[in-house]
Amino acid sequence: MATYAVNLKVPVRTLTGALNLLNKTAVDWGWQGLIAHGCHSLVLVIDPSTAQTLQVLERHKANVVKVKWARENYHHNAGSPYSLRLASADVTGKIIVWDVATGSARCEIQEHSKPIQDMAWLWNQDASRDLLLAVHPPNYIVLWNADTGTKLWKKSYAENILSFSFDPFDPSNLVLLTSEGIVFISDFSPSKAPVNSGKKVYISSPHSSPSHSKPVAATGAKKALNKVKILITNEKPSAESVTLNDCLQLSYLPHKRNHMLLLYPREILILDLEVNQTVGVVAIERTGVPFVQVIPCHQRDALYCLHENGCITFRVRRSGNSTAVVQSDDQVSDPDQSVQELTYDLRCQCDAIRVTKTVRPFSMACCPVNENSVAIVVSDGRVMIWELKCNAVGPNVHSSSTNASPLYSPISFCGIPVGSVQKKFPDLSLDSMIGQSMITGEERPKAPFQHEVHLKFILTGLLSGLPLPPFVIRMCPPLTTRNFKQYHPLLAVGTSNGSVFIYNLTSGLVYKELSIHSCEVKGIEWASLTSFLSFATSTPNNLGLVRNELQLVDLPTGKSIAFRGERGSDEPAIEMMKVSQLKQYLVVIFKEKPLEIWDIRTCTLLREMLKSFPMVTALEWSPSHNLRSLKRKQIAAREAMARQTVVSDSEISNVESSVISLLQDAESKSEMSNSISAREHFLFSDPDGQIYYITVEGNVVKDGVRIPPDGSMGGITCIAWKGDTVVLGDVDGNLTFWDLKERISRNIPTHRGWVKKIRFAPGKGNQKLLALFNDGVEIWDAKEIQMVSSLRSGRNVNYKILDLDWCTSDKVVLASDDGCIRVLETAMKSASYRMDEQILADPVWCPYLLIPRAALTLKTFLLHQPWNGLYSLDVFQLNYPENDDLKTLMQEQLNSLSDDIKSLLLDSEFSLLQRCLLVSRLFGDESELQFWTVAAHYLHRFSQGKQLPVPTGDVTSVTLDRSANPLDICYDILCENSFFQKFQLERVNLQEAKRSTYDHTKKCADQLLLLGQTDRAVQLLLETSAENASYYCDSLKACLVTTITSSGQSQSTIKLVATNLIANGKLAEGVQLLCLIDKAADACRYLQTYGEWNRAAWLAKVRLNSEECSEVLKRWAEHLCSPHINQKSKAILVFLSLGNFTKVVEMLRIMRYFDRAALFIEACLKYGVIEVNENTETLVSSVYADYARNLKTLGLHQGAISFASKAGLAGKELLTELQQFTCDHSGN
Repeated sequence: MATYAVNLKVPVRTLTGALNLLNKTAVDWGWQGLIAHGCHSLVLVIDPSTAQTLQVLERHKANVVKVKWARENYHHNAGSPYSLRLASADVTGKIIVWDVATGSARCEIQEHSKPIQDMAWLWNQDASRDLLLAVHPPNYIVLWNADTGTKLWKKSYAENILSFSFDPFDPSNLVLLTSEGIVFISDFSPSKAPVNSGKKVYISSPHSSPSHSKPVAATGAKKALNKVKILITNEKPSAESVTLNDCLQLSYLPHKRNHMLLLYPREILILDLEVNQTVGVVAIERTGVPFVQVIPCHQRDALYCLHENGCITFRVRRSGNSTAVVQSDDQVSDPDQSVQELTYDLRCQCDAIRVTKTVRPFSMACCPVNENSVAIVVSDGRVMIWELKCNAVGPNVHSSSTNASPLYSPISFCGIPVGSVQKKFPDLSLDSMIGQSMITGEERPKAPFQHEVHLKFILTGLLSGLPLPPFVIRMCPPLTTRNFKQYHPLLAVGTSNGSVFIYNLTSGLVYKELSIHSCEVKGIEWASLTSFLSFATSTPNNLGLVRNELQLVDLPTGKSIAFRGERGSDEPAIEMMKVSQLKQYLVVIFKEKPLEIWDIRTCTLLREMLKSFPMVTALEWSPSHNLRSLKRKQIAAREAMARQTVVSDSEISNVESSVISLLQDAESKSEMSNSISAREHFLFSDPDGQIYYITVEGNVVKDGVRIPPDGSMGGITCIAWKGDTVVLGDVDGNLTFWDLKERISRNIPTHRGWVKKIRFAPGKGNQKLLALFNDGVEIWDAKEIQMVSSLRSGRNVNYKILDLDWCTSDKVVLASDDGCIRVLETAMKSASYRMDEQILADPVWCPYLLIPRAALTLKTFLLHQPWNGLYSLDVFQLNYPENDDLKTLMQEQLNSLSDDIKSLLLDSEFSLLQRCLLVSRLFGDESELQFWTVAAHYLHRFSQGKQLPVPTGDVTSVTLDRSANPLDICYDILCENSFFQKFQLERVNLQEAKRSTYDHTKKCADQLLLLGQTDRAVQLLLETSAENASYYCDSLKACLVTTITSSGQSQSTIKLVATNLIANGKLAEGVQLLCLIDKAADACRYLQTYGEWNRAAWLAKVRLNSEECSEVLKRWAEHLCSPHINQKSKAILVFLSLGNFTKVVEMLRIMRYFDRAALFIEACLKYGVIEVNENTETLVSSVYADYARNLKTLGLHQGAISFASKAGLAGKELLTELQQFTCDHSGN
C-alpha cells in the first residue's frame, strides 16, 4: 500500500452513484466556477478543475429535476459578498435555495405539488440579485424572492408551459415554450406580472412548411432542410404538422440580438425573430447521431452540441458565407445551391461513450465564464469534463482540408492587442482562442501576430460514481495504537457485477477498483488492514445449487486467490462468513449445509461440520482470547532458555541486553509468522433459538456450553458481542441484551420487524450499537439500554438502507437503494456539511469559500499591489492584520492557481486593465467581466485617437486598424457604428434571401429604408403582386422613394406628413418618412418620446454621424438610470462606448463602486484619456479617498496609504490616521 500522511479525520460525506431518469435536466455550471447536478434527491457540487465532489446537499425528499446557480451580475462588496447560492427543484414542486458553502438551506419554496418544469435567476441584477422565476405546472410562472421565499407575482397562461428563455439583450423579453406553440412576452418586469398574455405563435413542422411543396431535385436532409423558410406562423397549424413534442429545446442566442434556436432530434433551426423565419439550419444526415442538447455561446457565434452517443460537437459560424448552404456532419459544397444561410461548420468533436440500456448521456453544461469547457453528466453517475484546446498552425497558412473557412487567433488578449513579446494564455477563454467571424464580403485583415488555429477536445476530468445497487459494504479494522502509522480509513464496497471498490473515506475518492468475482458480491470481511475476504454466489440452478466464489485479496498488489481452492461448484449458497477477533479463523455459513471453519493464515480447512450439525441462523466471534497469556508463557520460556546460557556473573549485564533483543526479535518474528495459535470462541444460534458456544484453538474445535431457547424471543437473526455484552436480534424486532458479568438479560421490543444486522461501534468502552431493520436503522446505547437515534425509510428519508457499518467510533456508514453511501454522525441527520471542513485530495481555486472580507482582500491583492515594486503571490509578505489561519487559507487559494495564470499575474508588463479582466474571470464576476471588456476596448480605441496628429492621410490606417478588431456583435449597441452597420446590412440581406411571404418582404423593405438602402427597397416594393391589397400603396411608396428631392418644400411636406402619422399612431411609417429625407435624428427623438428606446438606439447607430448618435445614446443612458428602469450598469457601458469616461467615473462613485472607479481612473490616466485638471481633480481625489477608506476597512493599510496620498486634500486626514496607525503598529 502506498505510504502517505495519516489523517484520522473522516468527514461526513455522501458517495453517489447512478442517476434517476428525472435527474436528466438537473445540471448547471455557474459563474462561481462550480458544477451542480441532481442525483436522486441529492444535489452534488463538483469542482471541474480537479474533478472532486465538494458538497452534497441533502434536504429534498423527492428526485431533483432542476438546479440553477445564482448569477453574479452585480457589484461585490462587504454588503454584497461573493457567495455560493444555488436553487434546486424537485418533482413535488419544492424549491430550495442553498447556501452551498455551509450546506444549509436559505429558504424553501412550495407553490404546487407537481414537478417544476423550468426555473432561472433574473440576469439583470441592478434592482435585486435574489429574484428567481419558476414554471409551476401546468401553466403558471411565478416570480420569487429567493432570499426570503416571498412570492412577488404569479401569472397563468392558456397552455401548459414546458420551458422558457430570457432575452440576454433585453430583460423585459421572455419566451415560453408551451404545449401548442411559443408565447413571446415583451413586458416582463420584476415589479409586476405581465399585463397581457403575450404574442402567441405556433410551430409547424420543418418538413411540412409550404416551401417543401416545391420540387426538390436532390435528396437527403441537407437538400430538404435547405428549403426551410417559414417555421413560425400566427395561425394554428393542422394536427398532422404539429411536431412540438419533437422540439427538445428553445433558447435565445446570446451572441446575436433577436435570434433564437429550436432544437429537434435531427436539426437545429436558427430563427430571426424580426421576421419569424429560419435563417440557418444545422442538419444531421440519416446515418448521423441525433441531438440531445445544444448550448449557444456568447463570446463567439458557436454551438456546443450533445449527441445521443455522448459525443460533443463544436460548431462555429462560417465567416463571410455569401453562398453557404446547410452544414451537416458529412457535407460537401454544393454549387447548385445559392441560398444564403447562417452556416455552422463542424470544427471538432470529442469521443463518444459506450451507450447501453442503463448508460447514456443525460445533459451537458458549459462554463459561462470562459466557454471553453463542457461537462457531460452520464446516467451512471459519471461527470466528464471536456476542455477545448487550440493549436496554432502557422502564420497566415491555411491548412484546413475541408470547405470550411479557416479559424484565426484573436488580435487581442485580455482586451489589449497582441504584441511580439507579450505573454498570453490562448486557452484562457473561447474569445482568446478564436477570433471573430468576419462579416460577409470582408477580407480578413492582415495582423502580424494572427495565426490559423485548429481546435480539439481534451478530457481533463472524470468523476466516477458508485456502481448500480445492490451492494454490500464493510469498513476496514478500526484504528488502534498499534496500527496508527499504517492506518487508512478504507471502505470496501461489493457490487452486483462482481467488482469490489475500495474508497478512502478521508478524501472520498476511489483508492482501488478490483474485478474479483463473476457474479454479485454478497459479503466482505477484512482479514487485516491490507487484505480482505469476499464471497459471491451465482444464480441457483434447477436444484437450488450455486457456484460459490470465496476470494482472499491482497490490497497492495491486487492479487486474489481462491480461498477454498477447488471447492465451490454446485453446492448450497454461502449465506455469511465471520472472521475471528484476531483474524486467525474464518467461519463460512451455508444455506443448507453445515458450516466450515478455516485458518485464514494458511488457507486450510480446520473442520467441516457433520451433516447432523445444526443449521446456523446467526453467529458472532467472542472478543476474548488467550493470546496475551500465550505470549507471557512464550516469553517466560524464552527467558528461562536464555538464562541457561549465562556462564559467569561478569557476563550477566551483557547477556541481559542480548536476551532482551533476542526476545524482541523472537516476538516480532512470531507475530509476523503467526506461529502462535490463540484460542478463540464463537456463539451461534440454530433455527430453534438454541445458542451454542464453540472453541477453536489451532486445528482443534471443541463444543462448549449450550443455552436453551429464550421463550420471549423469536428466531434469532443476528448476534453482536463486545466486552461483557452480547446482543441478539430476532425476526420479531426484539433486541435482547446480555450482561455476562452481571448475568442479567433484558429484552427490548423495537416493533420494527426483522433485525437484519447489528454491529458494535469500535473503541474501548464504546457501547454504541447499530441495528438494521427492513424499514431503517437504529443506534442504541447497550450500556444504558436506550435508543440514541433512529432513521426510518418513508418518514425521515425516501430511500431504503441496504447495508451498514461503523466508520469510526462516532460515525456510521450506510448504503442505500438510491445508489449512495452516506457517512453520518450518530444522530444520522443530513449529510450536508461545511465545505471548508472537507479534506480534499487536490487544492481547489474557489475564493467563494473564503469569508467575505478575505475574498475581497484576495481580489484586491491580485488586482494591484501599489505597496510592491514587483508583483507577488505570497500573502505572508503582506502587512495584513489577520490571523495566520486566514492567511493560510488565502495562500492555499493562490497556490491552487495554474502555472499559466500565475505567470500572467507575476508579469510586470501585464497591464492593470488586463489584470482586471483576468481577475474578473478568476472570480466569475459577470458584472466586472462585462465592464472591463468594454472599458479595455474603448480605452485602447480612444487613446489611439488622441495620439493621432492633426487629421492627415494617417486617418485611413487608423481606421483600418480599428476595423480589424471591433467589439464583437454580442455587445450589440455597444459596438462601433461602422461594424454595427455592416452587421445589420448582412442580416437584412439574409432576411431578404429567406423571405417567402409578402409580410416578410414588407419587413425587409422597411428595414432597407431605415438602413438607407433605397434602391433595393424600391425593388422589393415593386415585387408586390397586383392581387395584393397593398399593391397600390407599395407602388406609390416606391415612386415616393425614387422621386424624393432635397428641396425645402418637399422636405417640409414630408416632415409634416411624418409628424401627423406619428401623432396618429403610425410611428413606424412616420419614422420611415423622416429617414427618407435624412431626418433620422428627429426620428430617433420621436422614437424615444414614444418609449421605443431600443429602436431609437438601433436607428442612431445605423444612420447618424458620431455626434448625433452620441446625443441619442446619452439620452438613452439617462433613461436607463431612471428609477423605474434601473439599469445603471447598462448605462455605464453605453457611456463607455461613447468615450465619456468622466461620466463613467461619476456614476461609479454615485453607485459606490469605489474599487471599480479607482481602478478605472488609474487605467484612464495611463491611457491619457482623462487629465487631472480643475474640472476633474475634485472627482478623482474623492474617488481615491473613498477607495483608500475601502482598503483600510479590508485591512490593506499599505494600499490605503498609497491611494490616500493620491487623494490630495480629500485624503489628507485619512492619510494622517493611516500613518499614525502604521507607526503604532511597527512600534509594537
